[in-house]
Amino acid sequence: MNIYLYKSFFIGLYVISLLSLGSHFAYAQSDIEKLQSDISAKNVRLSEIEKEIAQYKVSLKEVGAEKSTLQKAINQLTLEHKKVQADISYTENKISATDLEISKLSLEIGSTGDGISKNNEAIKEIMRSMNVSDGESLIEVLLQNNTISDFWNAFEELETIKNKMSEKIITLSLQKDTLEGKKVSSTRKKEDLVDLQSQYKDQQGILTHNTATKSDLLSATKNEEKEYQTILKTRQEARDTLTAEVRDIESQLKFILDPTTIPTTGSTVFRWPVDNPYITQYFGYTKFALQSGAYKNNMHNGMDLGAPVGTKIYAPLSGTVRMTGNTDLVPGCYSWGKWALIDHPNGLSSLFAHMSQIAVTPGQKLQTSDIVGYVGSTGYSTGPHLHFTVYVTAGVEVKQFNQFKAVTGCGAALSPFAAVEAYQDPLKFLPPL
Repeated sequence: MNIYLYKSFFIGLYVISLLSLGSHFAYAQSDIEKLQSDISAKNVRLSEIEKEIAQYKVSLKEVGAEKSTLQKAINQLTLEHKKVQADISYTENKISATDLEISKLSLEIGSTGDGISKNNEAIKEIMRSMNVSDGESLIEVLLQNNTISDFWNAFEELETIKNKMSEKIITLSLQKDTLEGKKVSSTRKKEDLVDLQSQYKDQQGILTHNTATKSDLLSATKNEEKEYQTILKTRQEARDTLTAEVRDIESQLKFILDPTTIPTTGSTVFRWPVDNPYITQYFGYTKFALQSGAYKNNMHNGMDLGAPVGTKIYAPLSGTVRMTGNTDLVPGCYSWGKWALIDHPNGLSSLFAHMSQIAVTPGQKLQTSDIVGYVGSTGYSTGPHLHFTVYVTAGVEVKQFNQFKAVTGCGAALSPFAAVEAYQDPLKFLPPL
């Protein structure tokens, strides 16, 4: 094969390949840039909604500090409604932005794949041509040229072609790495999309509950402050009675703690279950508290974290959901409201109570930071917060209230029960604030 014919053939092939690839790339790049512009616009809108949500949080904190009145309760529910609507709007925009990012990645994957195919074909052609050339002896190649100078020029040109092939192989390798990275990103974005769609459904549930709560409150009080205060007093008395009966049950439960079965104090095995945690009540449900009357008789078997309705609650560690429940399904049961209990692999279990929405199911496997539910004010609660309790797993059980005795108001409602020794101060296992 004449070396000049070989060179001409390759250069033609190479130029056509570049032109074809460039045309396709320009077309794909235009679409990608349009999608990126749309994504940027969505991110601007997300930033605006974040500011709205932050303002609602400030307003809710101000209202929460007011004395308990009917007007305060109505104002709080109204603000919560607006805040949850903003949460939903944020999630909707996040879903749209994620959809756009997936589309953009799909175009980039297609464009990169086309580039890989074209570079593969070019390399194959070069290899086929070089195989023909390599089959010729030096004498044959020399005889095909008029002078020694032409001969060496031909071989220099052949070396240039070989270098071009090496460059194409490097380009191909880089394109393959890029393609794999984009495929991984696309998979993650699709997983994010599934999570966002689940959050959207949960937030719609929170909004529905908020609307029903406000309607029920106005119906029960007939918009009269006196009626509202009467309801508050009745609920408080029922709660005090229930609390005393539960303490009586748990004081009879037997459990001996083996300290070697749980993490040591200060080991920070958990992450905080909410972002930007704000403690409104510390742990205080211990034998010392019960026997000495410490904490001004305000014994507390967990930690309260103040946060607006709809705030995401995260699993503090991987684990398995043992059970979920809703004591509000039993009228007059002023207890946990919507709750979930998770068993962790380190000998501890965690309870999340007063949630507005439960996002997990019994038996579900969780990873650290998976969403367990959303902050609310269900059950007996004087305002939106997360009640977070830590137990020794071996010392906590889930039963109906009436499996122990005819507890006032709660009957068949499910609840975790534990001996006093099984309760642990959450701060022993959480990072310092």
